[in-house]
Amino acid sequence: MTILSYDSTLEGFLTTVFEIFEFKYQEPQIIKKDDLQHNMFATPIEIVTDITKSDRVIKKLTDQLQNDGVRTLIYAFLSEKVGVEDLLYKVIHYAVANKSKNIMKDFSNDAVLQVSQLTKSVGREKHRMEAFIRFELLKDGIYFAKIDPDFDVLTLIVPHFKNRYQDQKWLIYDLRRKYGVYYDLNDVEIVEIDLDKKLLKSDSEIYSDSEINYQKLWWEYFDHTNIKERKNTKLHVQHVPKRYWKYLTEKKIF
Repeated sequence: MTILSYDSTLEGFLTTVFEIFEFKYQEPQIIKKDDLQHNMFATPIEIVTDITKSDRVIKKLTDQLQNDGVRTLIYAFLSEKVGVEDLLYKVIHYAVANKSKNIMKDFSNDAVLQVSQLTKSVGREKHRMEAFIRFELLKDGIYFAKIDPDFDVLTLIVPHFKNRYQDQKWLIYDLRRKYGVYYDLNDVEIVEIDLDKKLLKSDSEIYSDSEINYQKLWWEYFDHTNIKERKNTKLHVQHVPKRYWKYLTEKKIF
């Protein structure tokens, strides 16, 4: 077995795949550098991310699997499932061994089936984030939203919000992964900052007065229009799972 470590990025993973084929490593196992502590007795080969190599892998896969196939692989990678790298490599190896066909619909292959299932889960999380994210106006005029998704979908939801909110500056921050995306009315950039969660809960310090007033008005409107006698918690949870309530102003306690 050959253990190869990479820097946790998609480009790093694709570079690793390139080098596995280039150097013909036998029985490769791909792990993140951060996980090396769990392999104390292993001496892995450290892979340095090379954009040229990762682009070549993407181009090769796109030629054979088309855009939808590559999208499936990327979504599965963003699931962050333990061992997803080896799973994806199996699919890529299977594709390379069957160059004349698009293997992404061959669900008789267990690796292809698992990747497809991961992709569906990530896709659902992406759509829910697009639906449930709520922006809050900060004192400096930036609309801010904090998220804590099960999967690393932040980069996937950027096009949705960029198209929808082109006329305002906004920042969406992933609390779990400690990075965000910032839109400055022209471009979107990834920002890595470690925000103080306690500060994020201090409305009066960071949110504009108008934002606090709007939130209270919306909460009061929701409270008054909600008919308690017709409350159906089971149905409500079915459509809006409880883990997404933390994003909704109407669920906030003032």
